[in-house]
Amino acid sequence: MDLKELVAFQTIVQEKTFSRAAEKLNYAQSTITNQIQRLEKELGIQLFKRGWDVQLTPAGQIFAAEVEHLIRHWNNTAELARSLQQDEIGTLRIGGIESAIHRILPDAIRQLQQHKPRITSQITTGNTDRLIEELWSDRLDFAICGSPADASAFYFDPLYEEKIILVTDHNHPLCHSASVSFEDVLDYPLTAGGPTCLYHLQFSKYLSHHRKSPALINSVTPISMIPPMVRHTTAVGVVLESTPLIPGIQQLDLELEISLIPVGLLQLRQTYYSPESAAGLLHKIIREQITS
Repeated sequence: MDLKELVAFQTIVQEKTFSRAAEKLNYAQSTITNQIQRLEKELGIQLFKRGWDVQLTPAGQIFAAEVEHLIRHWNNTAELARSLQQDEIGTLRIGGIESAIHRILPDAIRQLQQHKPRITSQITTGNTDRLIEELWSDRLDFAICGSPADASAFYFDPLYEEKIILVTDHNHPLCHSASVSFEDVLDYPLTAGGPTCLYHLQFSKYLSHHRKSPALINSVTPISMIPPMVRHTTAVGVVLESTPLIPGIQQLDLELEISLIPVGLLQLRQTYYSPESAAGLLHKIIREQITS
């Protein structure tokens, strides 16, 4: 029994015909047929009923329920073997949104290097959409970012949640008001992240729930530039709670009724990193760093 035979069986079950499975795997149909015959011979059972339609035998139905676990175990074992063979020499390609890069990765990478001194790191900063494209194009191993809109091809492991806050210059009129509402904020220009920002969609929806329009909306990327941009102005900055604030900038005492934004580890669904591998260890370090 080998991995190709297992994958061929799984693909036939998914595609419902031998011909579509062969087309999906870029095999000749005879190759698929031979693989299934070898698999049946090795298992000593008949997996499919003979005929034009693909129908599983009772034994085939039981095997179909277990084949995904077998393939995952096979891949996990192969990944572990490759890691041991390479003696963990190589490069981890890590992506992250700006806040995660600054808050999480420096300490996490330092800890990883204590355990895996022969591993180098290649770090890419970007918004969630860009990082998804990098993952899909196999230019990243994993990323720390927001949840993808379409998660069918990805596995997202939430780590923490980001909160949207408003900031202003410490001399801003709103800083001296006893009580501030969001309607008061809309009397002043807003400076917020652009369309690719982690919170853009949620904040836009929040704005749409208010009949009053903001005086002006300026777009700034990255959002770490927003605090300096609102310094010495009457603008109100829209940032994440993790955004570093510079001297002279303070958070407004106003809670926005906007859901928290999940941030987590994102990788392609079929990708697996054993706990002993550099990527698996870095995942563990990042989780421990967040929880502590």
